[in-house]
Amino acid sequence: MSRDESSVGQRYVERRPVAGLADMVSTVWVQQIGADAPAYRHRNLPHGGTEVVCAMGAPPQVVGPLTGPYVEVLAPGTTVVGMRLRPGAGAALLGVPPSELVDLSVPADALWGRPGTALGDQVCAAASPAAALAALQRGMLARRSADADPDPLVTEAVRLLMPGRSSGVAALPGLLAVSERHLRRRCHAAVGLGPKALHRTLRFQGFLAMAQQAFATGRSRDGLAELALRAGYADQAHLTRECVRLTGATPRAFLAESADACACGGHDHAASYQPMLAGSFKNATGAAS
Repeated sequence: MSRDESSVGQRYVERRPVAGLADMVSTVWVQQIGADAPAYRHRNLPHGGTEVVCAMGAPPQVVGPLTGPYVEVLAPGTTVVGMRLRPGAGAALLGVPPSELVDLSVPADALWGRPGTALGDQVCAAASPAAALAALQRGMLARRSADADPDPLVTEAVRLLMPGRSSGVAALPGLLAVSERHLRRRCHAAVGLGPKALHRTLRFQGFLAMAQQAFATGRSRDGLAELALRAGYADQAHLTRECVRLTGATPRAFLAESADACACGGHDHAASYQPMLAGSFKNATGAAS
């Protein structure tokens, strides 16, 4: 980190993964806390997938599917690289069912043994944050097995539940030609969440995508009622309940916190939020509660 960068509170840049991981990984990122900045309170939110995260100098961690916010404090001078796996792709790369990792952060060596330790060593030996992120991707690509593809039924269910594309959870069994019970079992095994919980999580991610687009274009943070309806909520009160459940804060408080964190200009969330915009939700209808 340069002298100028060391005084910046936090920098966070997302990118698309390497081609060999693109079908299983939605984004990769580098997060840096300035050496002269105060400790940073980082709020991890549910997104339906799992993550592999490595703070340089520390063992890699596997973060399972979240059902609520997971807050951690990052010390000044910390550099973190990570990747976010798509919902349903966890078992294929991690070798562990996501259902066993819900709301947990587990050291990679506890799951993979010596390969987990070796991955941490490779990341920490990198000469730069970009090289550390490349090492993380190489290590995870090496874990991929030719016969360890995600469950195709769940992959299609996730596609149908993405913001702006969903006909609602109730329609999924008919669209996929399976029973509700069978779908719930397969989804829970592959994602760690049932279809309804996954739908609620993805819907909120859609709302965040619109809010992030507003930050990026300099638009006002007002208009929550309109954003709530466009994202598929019954009304603003419905959005507020879900926001408190998933972030621990009201929408206005959470968006104000996010705007403050992004104010330095060292943030780029486009890789994760752009796919969630789905044509600005022009076709979104009411969503299940």
